[in-house]
Amino acid sequence: MPNLEHPAYPAATLLHLESLVPCRESQVSMLLSIFGERQQFTFPSIFIYGHTSSGKTYVMQTLLNTLELPHVFVNCVEYFTSRLLLEEILIQLQSCCSETEQTSHVPCDTFNDFVRLFKQAVVSRELQDQTLYIVLDRAEQLREMEANILPAFLRLQELTDRNVTVVLLSEIVWELFRPNIGCFEPFTLYFPDYSIGHLQKILSQNHPPEYSADFYAAYINILLGVFYMVCRDLKELQHLAVLNFSKYCEPVVRGEANERDTRKLWKNIEPHLKKAMQTVYLREISSSQWERLQHDNGEPGQLKGLSAHTHVELPYYSKFLLIAAYLASYNPVRTDKRFFLKHHGKIRKTNFMKKHEKTSNHLLGPKPFPLDRLLAILYSIVDNRVAPTANIFSQITSLVTLQLLSMVGHNDQLDGPRYKCTVSLDFIRAIARTVNFDIIKYLYDFL
Repeated sequence: MPNLEHPAYPAATLLHLESLVPCRESQVSMLLSIFGERQQFTFPSIFIYGHTSSGKTYVMQTLLNTLELPHVFVNCVEYFTSRLLLEEILIQLQSCCSETEQTSHVPCDTFNDFVRLFKQAVVSRELQDQTLYIVLDRAEQLREMEANILPAFLRLQELTDRNVTVVLLSEIVWELFRPNIGCFEPFTLYFPDYSIGHLQKILSQNHPPEYSADFYAAYINILLGVFYMVCRDLKELQHLAVLNFSKYCEPVVRGEANERDTRKLWKNIEPHLKKAMQTVYLREISSSQWERLQHDNGEPGQLKGLSAHTHVELPYYSKFLLIAAYLASYNPVRTDKRFFLKHHGKIRKTNFMKKHEKTSNHLLGPKPFPLDRLLAILYSIVDNRVAPTANIFSQITSLVTLQLLSMVGHNDQLDGPRYKCTVSLDFIRAIARTVNFDIIKYLYDFL
């Protein structure tokens, strides 16, 4: 039995609309009740809000296009000033009924001009007999425009005396929109986040034709089991589903498993999904580059994802400076002689045997160190001689600017500047791998 029913629209059209907006039937049914029939006046303004990827924009576009309702759809991020926004609405209004007639650009500086030009456009296009919908996506940008823009849009039906409804789509609540002086209150409609069952249903609809629907649904179930706790963005999950499906199918393609052998399929895809977890929401490399990285399997446990490849942008000596800073931050000063002096003679082991009784330096966090200690460690770990030139000191400043190092204290201290290394262990290990330096051998916590 169809969930969408309305006497003004054919049942076949509503059935097609229902298939296009899965898991949003209640919201669409509410909007149909609000819109009424084509010629009826509806609410002057409607405010729809919800988190990212909750279907607000897609549902409105699909609803208006499927029912062939006259509308104007504008993104407020793209048209970021009031003049650009008002002129774009008028341009779309000119072309919404007559596609063959060439539209002309009409300058519109104020909202008074917009009301006058809007009345002329509606009269000339014979739109009085049906409701015109003006949809403003990313409507939170209206708060950055002139103070009269938002209240005027909310009362556009009253100002123009025309059958028009303004629909605002936003990711924030109406209370953050309401001006201090008050305004006309719109009808508010909330789009909740998709549940895991909704995501399963929506993502499973995009299964490739060469595989069965049950096979793809099992893959989506595995994908959501890994990513649902860290990512509920439908667009990102769709991207991840497309990106990792070929890896999931490899045992089936090679003939090592069939579509129902979920255990083998899971064992094959599990390490791949763990690597993909590091790239959620990142777009630093393309999907094709990511796939090539996964085919180049390195040592077990090494991340071949994005974070290990962005470090190549650091200059050669900056990498060694960062490694030296990490060693200075996490190694006690008394261990420098043991690690970095080649002929240190015989060292008493009593101090080192008690290491396990103390708290790990990595748990305590980075310790500040002076500049001369940083340079001394740098000279010890670099094979060739590095002169203390201005280039080296400028690279230290660059590392501070990049927030890989932080300066402790003030520049006017007489005993020289002190620094702390702010990067993580995984980050510095990735840096060290690019210069073939085994940093674990030089860390006191890993003795």
